[in-house]
This record gives sequence, C-alpha cells and structure tokens, in this order.
Amino acid sequence: MSKQSWQPDEPAESEKPTAQQDPTPDPTVPIRATEPDTAPAAAPRRPRRRIDPEGEALHTGSTAKSRPSIDDLVTPQPVAAGSTATTPGTAPGATPSPNALPTEPLEDSFEDAAAARAKARERAVVGSPAAARVMQVVLAILAPLVILIAVIRLVASPVFLWFEYHRPGFPPDLYGMDTEQRLTLGSYGLDYLFNLAPPAYLADLRFANGNPVFTDAEVAHMVDVKQVMWGTMIGGLIAAVICLVLIVLLYRMRKGAIARALFAGALWFTIALTLLAIVAVFGWEAFFAGFHQVFFADGTWTFYQTDSLIRLYPGQFWIDAAAWIAGITLAIMIITMLLTAPTGRRRYRNEQAQRFLESQVLGDGSAARTQP
Repeated sequence: MSKQSWQPDEPAESEKPTAQQDPTPDPTVPIRATEPDTAPAAAPRRPRRRIDPEGEALHTGSTAKSRPSIDDLVTPQPVAAGSTATTPGTAPGATPSPNALPTEPLEDSFEDAAAARAKARERAVVGSPAAARVMQVVLAILAPLVILIAVIRLVASPVFLWFEYHRPGFPPDLYGMDTEQRLTLGSYGLDYLFNLAPPAYLADLRFANGNPVFTDAEVAHMVDVKQVMWGTMIGGLIAAVICLVLIVLLYRMRKGAIARALFAGALWFTIALTLLAIVAVFGWEAFFAGFHQVFFADGTWTFYQTDSLIRLYPGQFWIDAAAWIAGITLAIMIITMLLTAPTGRRRYRNEQAQRFLESQVLGDGSAARTQP
C-alpha cells in the first residue's frame, strides 16, 4: 500500500492546538492590517434615471443634485469679498441665463419724484400767509359780483316777464296790445339778448298790419344792450372760475379762510347795495339815467311812449326788476353772513384745524387736537 501524503499519526491542521492569544495586545508589536477579502466585489449598480414630462433628467441616488428652490433664485445670496457672484445652478464664470437672474424690486423714481414735488408745493403753499391774504381779498371782491350777475340772468328771463304781465297792478299797453301779444313780442326781446342771432331777429318782426315792431333806433339800442349783457355774462363766468380756483387753494392753505372771505364780501356788498337801493328809492329817474349813461352813448337809449320798447318794457318793469335783483341778492348776502360769521367757536375750530394741517404738511410731528 502506498504511503499517503499525510501521516495518520499527525493530527489534522484544524485539530492542531493553537497558541492562546493574549487579550491585551502588546503595544510594542505593530498591528498588521488585516488582509482584504480576496473575494471579488460586486459591480456597483448603475443609478437609474427617469425623465420628467418637461424633458429634464431627474437623477436618483446619493449623487443626485436637488433643484434650487424659488427662494434661492429670487433672494440674492451674500457674496464674499473678492469672489464672483453667481446665481444658483450656474457654474462660476458662466453667464447666467435671463430666467435665472434674481429679480429685485426696483425703486419707482418717477413716483417718488412726483410725490416729493407735491410735498414741496404743499409746504410752499401752506407756508405763505401773504398769498392767502391776497386770495381772500380777491375772493371777497369777486364772489358777490358773481352772485349779482347770476341773479340778473335769473330775472332777465321770459318767466319773470310772464310774472310781470300777469301780476295785479302792472300797467297795460295804452295802444292796443293785449297781454298775450306783449308776452310774445317781449320774449323775443329778452331772448335776443342771450342768443347768437343777428339784428334781423328783431328787425323782421311785424305787426298784423305789416308795420315793423321795432324801429331801427330800437334795434340798434338792443344790439348795444346785447353787447353789454354778453360782456357781463362772460365776465361773470370768468370770475366764477377764478372764485372756484381760489376756494380750492384756500381750502388747502388756510382753514377758515374761505368763510372769512365770503363773510367780508357779503358784508361790503350788502352795505354798497343798501346805499344804491336808498339812492334808487329817493331818485329813481336820476338813478336810471345815470345807469344808462355809464353803458350807453347819449341819445341812443331815449324813446317815445309810442315805441315798442316802452310799450313792452315800461318804467314799472324796470323798477320791479331792480327791486327783485336787489332783494334776492341781499337775501343771499344775509344768509352768507349768517353761515360764515366769525364766532368764537368757529375761530377756535379753524385754529385747531390749521395747526393740524401745518403739522401734517410741514412735518412738525405734533398734531393739534381738535375740539370734539
């Protein structure tokens, strides 16, 4: 029998006794690194990729980069000194795309400049008491005149003419015209004063017998009256616009200035109108002649009793018209004075309101307390 490669008397390798190891290693003996496992390692699994609906690759795994949030795109990141600012998702040195640029709210310089100019204007206006006094004086002069012109236009109407012809005691025509005929022809005369018709509007009027209603002298006088009335109405309209502008400015400049101006205007105009009424009552003929001499040339406003202007608009008509104009205007002036009288309570409230306005516009920081 052939001899085996191993001796039966010798124990197997696994059965050989091993040296007992000391649980505490010797610090003087270097520790040998363990031998790596010689078994072949499995190949790393390739990370899977999937495509989103927009066509962008979404990486999965530990190496996938997350998308930057919207806050990272909008909010600018702090940049260290000496470094180049880059937007999220952009390599250093690369030009960022327009969509990736951070958007910051830009200052609206136009609105700021306009607000600054408006604030400067308010400071300049509020801080000029001399200008406010001048505007108060102008308003006190023009406001009563505007009211007077408006009352004149109210009286010079066919409505007032109808009232006059139908009121008891109005003198009838001594030459045969009845009330309806007088009202028709008289309305033509008043309407001509405010329309754009030529003089033929009156010159072409005829009586039933074919005679002209107005003579050439009467038509020429009505043309003069029309020019005066148009100039008065246009002047009153311009004055009314000026008054409105002054009221708006004074409202922004001085609290209570409008009331003081209207009170002063109503006061002086009431005195003046009262004096004129006294003169007219005690000397109507002189007052009427003096009024016409101011606006018309001598010899152009005197007519015969048989002329149509005298028959349609007798002396009583002008007395009643003057009385109505004066009465309505005086009533408006008295009501204005009652509403704008400078009482102690109104002065106090206006002073408190003015202090509050100045504190708001001038930036004093202390708002005045108003009386409840």
